[in-house]
Amino acid sequence: MKTYHCTCGNKLFFENSFCVNCNREVGWCPVCQGMHAMELDGKGAYVCTNPACRAHVVKCYNYSVHNVCNRMIEVPQSQRPNFEQLCSYCQLTETIPDLTVEGNAQKWYELEVAKQRLLYLLDTLGLPYGSKAENFELPLSFDFKEDVEPSSILGWVGLEKGEKVFTGHADGKITINIREADPVEREKLRVSFGETQRTLIGHFRHEIGHYYWQLLVQGKDEEAYKAVFGDHENPSYSQAMDQYYQNGPKANWQNSYISAYATMHSWEDFAETWGTYLDMMAVLDTADNQDLLKLPGENLVDSQLETMLTRYADLSLKVNEVNRSLGLPDLLPETFSDPVVEKLTYIHRLIQKNRRKPD
Repeated sequence: MKTYHCTCGNKLFFENSFCVNCNREVGWCPVCQGMHAMELDGKGAYVCTNPACRAHVVKCYNYSVHNVCNRMIEVPQSQRPNFEQLCSYCQLTETIPDLTVEGNAQKWYELEVAKQRLLYLLDTLGLPYGSKAENFELPLSFDFKEDVEPSSILGWVGLEKGEKVFTGHADGKITINIREADPVEREKLRVSFGETQRTLIGHFRHEIGHYYWQLLVQGKDEEAYKAVFGDHENPSYSQAMDQYYQNGPKANWQNSYISAYATMHSWEDFAETWGTYLDMMAVLDTADNQDLLKLPGENLVDSQLETMLTRYADLSLKVNEVNRSLGLPDLLPETFSDPVVEKLTYIHRLIQKNRRKPD
């Protein structure tokens, strides 16, 4: 993740909506693809202050009204600005939490931040995705929902029976239960499931793995996939799930899998490994842009996997030691087993093969 600078010289970060030094409004400019200060144009719209850009833009509706977004939308000077327009990222969210419920606005903000970081990384990697409006072959969308408790008043007439929301993916739709945006609830679930880490952005990176299995593997690369991850048709997903929750993960899973959950089924192995690959790419990108780990003369996206794994291991040793000095758990895995490296290699090649060509 890159950082940028305000016109006053202060550093700007990806989630900023104003400069903490000079209080200028800032936003993500879709024209020059960066965080910059914005100045009013006298007509209710804005001008990007990047001297090389100076694009005319308006705030995304979710920015101006709900402050859960910080992205701008380009407005050609020949057109009147539309102040109720959603940016391309916000258009992918189809269901938002009930904002009349206390605390839900903050949860929605946390969900949108994680989603924006996910989409930024997909754009950086050149991975394909699109919306229904774009007639994309597998439209991507997001639902942020909460459990609905059954109503004792209306239940007798068949209304308000309640709904249990499960985080998951189905045919391009990624659903996240908004309790994952509650750090207390998320920590309870982490302990309950015996997980080393459980993060909001981790859910997005895992579920987008299921999306890309359907988009890039299903009916297109299944034989090569099976050679690495195993047969996803035998056992069936429901059979594998029952067995996992009855008997737990496979013994000595650390030798061949990225996580215990990855042992449940071939699809989960792929999604867990895909999520780890995105974690690695995001960490290396941030480390490079923060001068923590320079990749001399290399474009991170085009780097060889072996190079990335070596630099990731080097970075892991450093940041883990910092965590240990504070009594915190290790932040990053130091090494990957050979079977996991083979799976990461498959994903790396799959991404390289399916990257969008630059416009």
